Amino acid sequence: MALHDDVHAHAHTVTAGAGAHEAPPTKTEKLPAEEEVTEVAPGVLRMQLPIHLPGLGHVNCYALEDEDGVAVVDPGLPNPEEFDALVERLRSVGIPIERVHTVVVTHSHPDHFGGAGRLRLMNGARVVAHRDFRTIFDPFDDDSAELFDAVAPKIDDEGFDPARFGEYLMSEDAIPDIPGRRAPWGGQIPFPSREEITYMRTWDELTKQGFMSPQPTHRVDDAQVIRLGRKEWVAVHTPGHTGDHLCLFEPTDGILLSGDHVLPTITPHISGLAASDDSLRDYVEALEKVAGLDGVRHVLPAHGTPFTDLGARVDDIKRHHHERLELLVQIARQIGTADVVEFSHHLFQERSWGSMAESETYAHLEHMRHAGQAVAERDEDGRLLYRFVAD
Repeated sequence: MALHDDVHAHAHTVTAGAGAHEAPPTKTEKLPAEEEVTEVAPGVLRMQLPIHLPGLGHVNCYALEDEDGVAVVDPGLPNPEEFDALVERLRSVGIPIERVHTVVVTHSHPDHFGGAGRLRLMNGARVVAHRDFRTIFDPFDDDSAELFDAVAPKIDDEGFDPARFGEYLMSEDAIPDIPGRRAPWGGQIPFPSREEITYMRTWDELTKQGFMSPQPTHRVDDAQVIRLGRKEWVAVHTPGHTGDHLCLFEPTDGILLSGDHVLPTITPHISGLAASDDSLRDYVEALEKVAGLDGVRHVLPAHGTPFTDLGARVDDIKRHHHERLELLVQIARQIGTADVVEFSHHLFQERSWGSMAESETYAHLEHMRHAGQAVAERDEDGRLLYRFVAD
């Protein structure tokens, strides 16, 4: 399905902030983490780990036990406090942290891969992720090359040593050297920030090393079958939120571990930083892919409460993005040619302005450019300027 179909025909009916359906009164992704561990599908335990990120109050870590121990899915942020919460949640159901033999990471955001490296270092746990999994700390990723090139001479290292790389990155000396990440729409995205580095310096060495070395030991491809928790799971590559996003589907009991691909009450962020030239197209195609899975009865998201009606939720998310594309047409009629930052300031409320809003705006603008509804050119400062084609 192409979301750009008939955008011009419907643009006049959309107003800023309007939607086809009213949102539920409670965004379950925002709820604070509860300590109780519950079985949310046959053989699957849900543990809520506390996080404090915009719009999110917890991350769901799922545990799948077998005769050898336990596999965990998305073990939360890398900080010591959250890892301690994971230890306590497992202990409350009689599972020592030492029994974790496998970590599945749905995608390359820190609230999902953060604890993976530590479990690999502590337990020798295998780390399973999609073939394309990369983080900003990976020197072999094109988007990380500038960061690594700035740091490598300082540590005088001929090869990639995550521990030494991380040690320098978190040092006071590193702050002036960190160039940030190049934004494809122009400018740079600051990461890590000074505040983040200062906070990470307080971590113990095992936490630091684990955060800087989340590289998978086992990379899986779309449709590959892996055994976890006495069940056979099918890997489902679902790019859009990130290029490496992975869902897992267990057909016998109809369980979908949906990560951040499908959330119950909020629409996942669409990344303009992925390698794809049209992340929104990829995302919609991946939504239709999971909606077409036969027999899904339990949808287990990475944030928010589990739910059942996958098809209805997919339709709601697709409708949301169609409306955002319509709104961009209206905005372009008001402001004319503009850069991504200006478009994002009209598309998002002020409290959401920043790199994430710009990234998603860029993804939508690029979708419309590929559809022939907009054109773009760079100005003398390297910023992309978008102009919409007349109806």
